[in-house]
Amino acid sequence: MQILDKCRNFTRAREVMASGYYPYFLPIEGSSDTEATVGGERKIMIGSNNYLGLTHHPCVVEAAQAAIKRYGSGCTGSRFLNGNMDLHEQLEARLASFMGSEAALVFSTGYQTNLGVIGTLVGRNDRVYLDKLDHASIVDGSRLAYGEAARFKHGDLEDLRRQLEARVEADGDECGHMVVVDGVFSMEGDIADLPNLVPLCEEFDALLVVDDAHAIGYLGPTGAGTAEYFGLTDRVPLTVGTFSKSFASIGGFVAGPETVIHYLRHHARSLMFSASMPPSAVATVLAALDIVEQEPERRERLWQITHRMMDGFRSLGFEIGPTQTPIIPIMIGPAEKTFVFWKAVYDAGVFTNPVMPPAVPENSCRLRTSYIATHTDEQLDHVLTVFEQVGKELAVI
Repeated sequence: MQILDKCRNFTRAREVMASGYYPYFLPIEGSSDTEATVGGERKIMIGSNNYLGLTHHPCVVEAAQAAIKRYGSGCTGSRFLNGNMDLHEQLEARLASFMGSEAALVFSTGYQTNLGVIGTLVGRNDRVYLDKLDHASIVDGSRLAYGEAARFKHGDLEDLRRQLEARVEADGDECGHMVVVDGVFSMEGDIADLPNLVPLCEEFDALLVVDDAHAIGYLGPTGAGTAEYFGLTDRVPLTVGTFSKSFASIGGFVAGPETVIHYLRHHARSLMFSASMPPSAVATVLAALDIVEQEPERRERLWQITHRMMDGFRSLGFEIGPTQTPIIPIMIGPAEKTFVFWKAVYDAGVFTNPVMPPAVPENSCRLRTSYIATHTDEQLDHVLTVFEQVGKELAVI
């Protein structure tokens, strides 16, 4: 069958597997928050999005276990029908308060949240504008939408302005505009320029959606994300988030005006036709929210670690790009060299993530490192020592 020819012709991954440098789908046999066991060996985990170190927190684990005992292991249906629990609604109320919004809506994954929000709200006469480095779920959400999608250069608000002006000049008030950006960009670690983006969107009456998957929990005075970080909570209409990072679970949400949330509740196909978050996952997030609010020292420790590792890598001579957050990319360049670097670091006991095209541009391959509030100083020292040794051996530094 011709439609399967692309499957038979896909050999690149098998070639890398045969070489011994295949870094993906590694089976983790056990873990703590800062370490993972793979192949019987302990690795320091700097490839996780567990920013606040809550995946093994006793209160989080206990909450998940208690929810399973009360509600069972799953909901076996969508929230629209039999899969809506009081836990879901408790979480939505907590999230709305936490985010400073009128209402919130919980989806089964962060990916489905973007599919639902963008695919539902962007109509036939509308256009959605995406930063070129937006997450894949944002891109796919724009593909599901009936309206037109356009991309602007990463962080280039003049490029966005030119596109908005051209569309307004061509169509006047007959089309709506949505602008979607990551609050923290997941492969670069930089923060969206909301102080300049917000007034630009307001000038053109464009709906701004900020995907705060990699910001919620640690960015901002209370951890409420990018809008709070810049003091713009009341000027960012919609914020999307996920529970699979700082909140140590799985699922996603959108927070915003009650009328918008009500509309999405009754029209977002990725919500209405998917089974809901299981009870243990919802209870995990509720417990994580408690900890985020009660233990600000976790955010403080994470920022201490972040600045220490930024300074450490830069002092060794590594290029880490414009990162401003616990996501610190180690720029390598060619794919082959990146695989070799990853394997050397991995063999030395450090688990990280090699990032290749199309996730990043050609010859911009990197190791994506990210840090956890519960990393110890000894672990961080070992990471820097390993990277220095490998960096010198491979002439990266």
